[in-house]
Amino acid sequence: MSKALRILRREAPGWNAPVMTLVAAESRDPFLTLVGCILSLRTRDQTTAVAARELFARARTPAEIIALSPRQLEKCIYPVGFYRTKARVIRELSRDLIDKFDGRVPDDIDSLLTLKGVGRKTANLVVTEAYRKPGICVDTHVHRISNRWGLVRTATPEKTEAALRTVLPLRHWLEYNGLLVAFGQTICQPRFPLCSRCPIEGLCPKIGVIRSR
Repeated sequence: MSKALRILRREAPGWNAPVMTLVAAESRDPFLTLVGCILSLRTRDQTTAVAARELFARARTPAEIIALSPRQLEKCIYPVGFYRTKARVIRELSRDLIDKFDGRVPDDIDSLLTLKGVGRKTANLVVTEAYRKPGICVDTHVHRISNRWGLVRTATPEKTEAALRTVLPLRHWLEYNGLLVAFGQTICQPRFPLCSRCPIEGLCPKIGVIRSR
């Protein structure tokens, strides 16, 4: 595992970094990271980036979000999928942050999970990307690739996170999501992975892979 991640770390600059990694790196602002996570759900990275820039040009704090009308907020994030639902969630969690945490984003998963619309994936991403604290964010890429490698044998992302916490060395937790998301978007794709271009092809058991390119 350490060898595979070392190789992916070396190759990663040639891939597009996940949009949430870029948002966190540019701002190191937990609130912007949290809102960016909500925007990114079931939305392509390119679309998320456009919506995030538009919204953050207008509002960068919970209070500034609340000051926008629902229509203004919807207009800012319009390119993303389910923009009306996400606008409502962003307003609700902004209000939650003001009411429960004096407008500050908590730095622990349990507290983050008390916010409306925040699940384990988002909570882990905020903790790891914004606060650089240990956590394992599991999205569809991390879930798929971890099972494809045989590192875990799980049916859901939630079970993958729990399993990874027992088998993945702590030193890899912070980088694991970013590396695997970029790897999964470019090489280790869901259907017909590009095994002929994979830098760790010789290390991969290819569990569940029926056809590759």
